[in-house]
Amino acid sequence: MLKKEQPTITNEIKILAKILWNYHQLKHDLKKADAIFVLGSHDTRVAERGAKLWLDGMADYLILSGGLGNFTLGIWDEPEADKFAKIALQIGVPKSAIIIENQSTNTGENIQFTQKILDERKLDLTSFIIVQKPYMERRSYATFKKNWPEKAVCVTSPNISFEDYPNEEISMAVVIQSMVGDLQRIKEYPKLGFQIEQEIPQEVWLAFEKLVKLGFDQHLIS
Repeated sequence: MLKKEQPTITNEIKILAKILWNYHQLKHDLKKADAIFVLGSHDTRVAERGAKLWLDGMADYLILSGGLGNFTLGIWDEPEADKFAKIALQIGVPKSAIIIENQSTNTGENIQFTQKILDERKLDLTSFIIVQKPYMERRSYATFKKNWPEKAVCVTSPNISFEDYPNEEISMAVVIQSMVGDLQRIKEYPKLGFQIEQEIPQEVWLAFEKLVKLGFDQHLIS
């Protein structure tokens, strides 16, 4: 099967995408928590952000969660959590502080499989700082609150602008495709019981619809 060619990134597309980018980020004020909960992805900057927060004394534990997902299956030769753990150790987080969950393949499983590990270890943690990609902050929060509503949570991500976020591994087109897909999931997943509801302003949804018409439909659910 031929890989679909990505749309050319025009100034109009960048303006529309920036609307989604800003919506997906929650800008939470971070407070010290029991654990920093890093959700796996194809972006190793997420691991660096989580490790640095631990080194800043923001939590006692650093949880790294993720097996091989849509973006890493067939590309990485080890689970996301294991790769992230190596990064955290290199930065200076001690092994004793790290908890690894390396079987999950989506955000819901990140949380559910981590719950099981904490239960097995008899660790009753009550507050978490979730770390994810910038454009997955809101969906991570909505999924966490659905699965673990009694826990306190705030969300953060690598502090990178929309313009500077793409790199050699993650193109601007891939970022926009992902943001469009995530926004659709924010709208649809509460109906399926996967997330809590999130209000979507009209401006944001109109930007989504325009981006879909412009070819950013690769990560839409049917």
